[in-house]
Amino acid sequence: MARRKPVLFLLCVTVVAPIILAITPGFVANSHFGDEIPILSSRNEVETLNVLSQESVAAVKVPTWAVYPENSSNSDHVSAKSSNGVAVSTTTEMPLGQSGQHKSRALSEDSEGTNLQTKTVIQQVTKSESKDDGFQKPEMGQENKATAFEKSTFATESGEQGHQKPEKGSNIDSGDMPDAKIQQFRDQLIRAKVFLSLASSKTYPEFIRDLRVQVRDTERTLGDATLDSELPKNAHEKLKAMEQTLLKGKQIQEDCSAVVEKLRASYQSAEEQVRVQKKQELFLTQVAAKTLPRGLHCLSLHLTTQYYSLDSSQQQFQHQERLEDPKLYHYALFSDNVLATAVVVNSTVFHAKNPKNHVFHVVTDRLNYAAMKMWFLANPPGNAAIQVQNVEEFTWLNSSYSPVLKQLGSQSMIDFYFRLHHAKSDGNLKFRNPKYLSILNHLRFYLPEILPKLSKVVFLDDDVVVQKDLTSLWTIDLKGKVNGAVETCGESFHRFDRYLNFSNPLIAENFDPHACGWAFGMNVFDLDEWRKQNITDIYHHWQTLNEDRLLWKLGTLPPGLITFWKRTYPLDRSWHVLGLGYNPNVNQQDIEGAAAIHYNGNMKPWLEIGMAKYHNYWSKYVNYDQVYLRDCSINP
Repeated sequence: MARRKPVLFLLCVTVVAPIILAITPGFVANSHFGDEIPILSSRNEVETLNVLSQESVAAVKVPTWAVYPENSSNSDHVSAKSSNGVAVSTTTEMPLGQSGQHKSRALSEDSEGTNLQTKTVIQQVTKSESKDDGFQKPEMGQENKATAFEKSTFATESGEQGHQKPEKGSNIDSGDMPDAKIQQFRDQLIRAKVFLSLASSKTYPEFIRDLRVQVRDTERTLGDATLDSELPKNAHEKLKAMEQTLLKGKQIQEDCSAVVEKLRASYQSAEEQVRVQKKQELFLTQVAAKTLPRGLHCLSLHLTTQYYSLDSSQQQFQHQERLEDPKLYHYALFSDNVLATAVVVNSTVFHAKNPKNHVFHVVTDRLNYAAMKMWFLANPPGNAAIQVQNVEEFTWLNSSYSPVLKQLGSQSMIDFYFRLHHAKSDGNLKFRNPKYLSILNHLRFYLPEILPKLSKVVFLDDDVVVQKDLTSLWTIDLKGKVNGAVETCGESFHRFDRYLNFSNPLIAENFDPHACGWAFGMNVFDLDEWRKQNITDIYHHWQTLNEDRLLWKLGTLPPGLITFWKRTYPLDRSWHVLGLGYNPNVNQQDIEGAAAIHYNGNMKPWLEIGMAKYHNYWSKYVNYDQVYLRDCSINP
């Protein structure tokens, strides 16, 4: 009996006491790490962090329990260990699927009860492993106040039985998204830069060094890739490595408000950068639109030299007897761009049912006159007739007759174009394109004077491509109107108030702001009606009133809308499809079915800024094997 008492005492000490201590709530309050380990936190703080750290695509999720690699050589096999190194639960590896799918890990437990009982032990392991990595979580100083990392890692919903529910958008599988990993990498870089900029992160130099290395590694991995298939084979490992480093950042970041402020500042900075970039893009686009490509400049010089080496007898075109025949189909084209003019003529002749009945009247300036003539002497338009004229030889076109010619040479116009410190740097920039200084741009208002013996003519801009035979345009009854054109009022900004200043009484009293606009580029003009209604005089009247540019800015469409007000007959839209020089979303069926397509806008097809998706419609009418084009390195 005497021996039993010591035995019973020892049993109480060694068996019963540990059990009592294990089930006591304060058991983990003082671990051998010397730190208080918080267990739970408020749901509001957890949700706040989840909103801040939510990734735009699938994110690498942390399991409900903290998991760590068993060894550095195999990062896919993970287990959780207790403080004495004994594994308390193992991991289950999911097989690697198709491209874009990744291994996911889930802890396997002996039972639900085991999970709940070992929760505190695993929390101790988290603290221990963090210290072993040389990265210690800061003390909180209050009971039950968890860090944001612990909230997202340990907090469980009722009924989860120890497993964390997968959040929406958090699945690492990319599914059918071809750039899911790309988006993950970019999201990781954003979060990494936020952590690097936070003051609280700078007190952990080892973490900062590690994060900077990961940022550089991620940027090298990402490179210029735009699709997951362009990433290196080890991209997924890089993704996981960066995510593990970012999890450390969550551990040290106590105050979510600092992250919110940093992200807000980053967002505002990004918005400002986008605004500046858009403004710069607009400026550079305008500059590019005004610039003559080197190849076109070379072509003009080469052709001019060749032209003046010819005898006078070799400088004449054939079929000159057709130039004034009113029974034929006549086209007017005013341009200083040799290659663009060639495309208009080539495409029109190519689709003409009877090319010998078509006549082209080209007017250019003095600098390009010889080059334009030489091109069509070397590349005649089949059986069609062509005439090239120099605008300088129109002696009747002078400043005493034409108000616009007088205005173009005025001091105020010179100041507007060349003294940039007097001009605003906003929307007026587009009006400083040299085409507005060229009288070629205004010759469309003098068609009866240029072609005095013709009754009807089709006007074509040099950025147009003809895709069908146009002869039926001459059979359209314009109902007494002067101008046949396609209307462009499908959208509100193509109405009169877009182009004219309706705050001026002269405009407000004479025109309707909601009247439908129309387009220059492919127009049929009845020259007999033009002469009868004195259209040129109407144009001169309004051009004189706009000497100070208070009725409209520059350009030819605003005075065209005024001059041909109530004198325009609407053509079917299929005759003329616009927008290929600025709109990337022109309907493909509309393009294919159009009689003429128009590259109106800055992105001309002969410029490098032209849209590639529309380039072939234009380039197929250019013979790049032509010797002059090869000599000037003009390629498709």
